[in-house]
Amino acid sequence: MQTGILSRAATKPLTRSRMAEIAVWVTAFTIATALSAQVRIPLPFTPVPITLQTFFVLLAGVVLGPGWGALSMGFYLAIGTMGLPVFSGSGAGLAHLTGATAGYLLACPPAAYLAGMLAGRDLKRSRVYPAILISGLLILAAGTAWLALLLGLNPGRAAAAGFWPFIIGDLIKTAAAAELGLVIGRRG
Repeated sequence: MQTGILSRAATKPLTRSRMAEIAVWVTAFTIATALSAQVRIPLPFTPVPITLQTFFVLLAGVVLGPGWGALSMGFYLAIGTMGLPVFSGSGAGLAHLTGATAGYLLACPPAAYLAGMLAGRDLKRSRVYPAILISGLLILAAGTAWLALLLGLNPGRAAAAGFWPFIIGDLIKTAAAAELGLVIGRRG
């Protein structure tokens, strides 16, 4: 008896046209994430700006599914690391994966994967909202933990710099990503 995503994929190969469609969606989410990173609001009390990235990270997971969603975010990190100015404030390079925002950035592929996995293939509001909320909290928690380590902050100060300033905006982005994901549907 075969179960699981990998065994189903192995028994049902993708056609060229389906693979091309998925490639377009993966590329579109990679580009959308890069563009959304440029929508940046710096905050004076933290080295982490407010951006729209998490909206597209979570949406990618729901729309593309766990594997393709995580892959699109992996591409985003890869092209930024290779020097394309796709990180917040047109940043690029490996320094961004070791700086103040590294925890948030490195959480993008796992968060997209988690959102897609928890949302399930047959998207329903009762699953999509919790999936995106939990995945968004993963990004905030990873970013906050990294800030604590990098800056030597205690948990309270780390949360004040890396979690609480972003929670309201992330809840709004979560609701918007969930609704748009339900409208678009699963593509991956």
